[in-house]
Amino acid sequence: MIMDPMYFVFALPALLLAMYAQFKVQGAFTKYSQIRNTRNIPGSQAAQYLLSAAGLQEVQIEGTRGTLTDHYDPRGKKLRLSSAVASQPSVAALGIVAHEIGHAQQDKQGYTPMRLRAGLVPMVNLGSWLGPIIFFAGLIFAPQSRLPWVGVILFSLSAVFALVTLPVELNASARAKQMLTATGLVASAEEQRGVSQVLDAAAWTYVAAVAQALSTLLYYVFILTGASRRRD
Repeated sequence: MIMDPMYFVFALPALLLAMYAQFKVQGAFTKYSQIRNTRNIPGSQAAQYLLSAAGLQEVQIEGTRGTLTDHYDPRGKKLRLSSAVASQPSVAALGIVAHEIGHAQQDKQGYTPMRLRAGLVPMVNLGSWLGPIIFFAGLIFAPQSRLPWVGVILFSLSAVFALVTLPVELNASARAKQMLTATGLVASAEEQRGVSQVLDAAAWTYVAAVAQALSTLLYYVFILTGASRRRD
């Protein structure tokens, strides 16, 4: 696959978008990690306040390793914060914490796209690695069979998952902005702008994930339809 020039035709735009998204995220996080929020409270304290305000006292706060690894675990009802977010009284920390608590709200309210995404996880874990194997095995050993298309269908679950993930993340960011304004944790125009830039930059990573999954899927279909035309 990597030797086929057509692969780069399909993959390069998505790759460039992913690099742009990563650049935006790192830039926004670095910038607003250096700007203190007016309440001067670290992410962990902001998380406790927001969870209480949202009636999510059952959610426990834990630490996690790494940078920008913050996430909400719906199975354990745990909010896991990186040290950079938990300990910093920054504008960036407020945005990231509120976004993850937005996921906790979605979980409690049974937000349909989130439930759908959770239901897709086992199938996506299987299809994302098994699909390409079946696709290329079928292409090499049984090109006239339906086996390559089985691989395409399995891999397409990754694209479906990425598409379902996008509204889940956008909704969590919208909830975060509303939450921070309603509770008064974010009041100034600069803080609002900072939170928006951090969350909007993060949204690009999910757009890039959709683009990458779709570009790979289209490449597989291109190979199969091209092979079919050559046989005809």
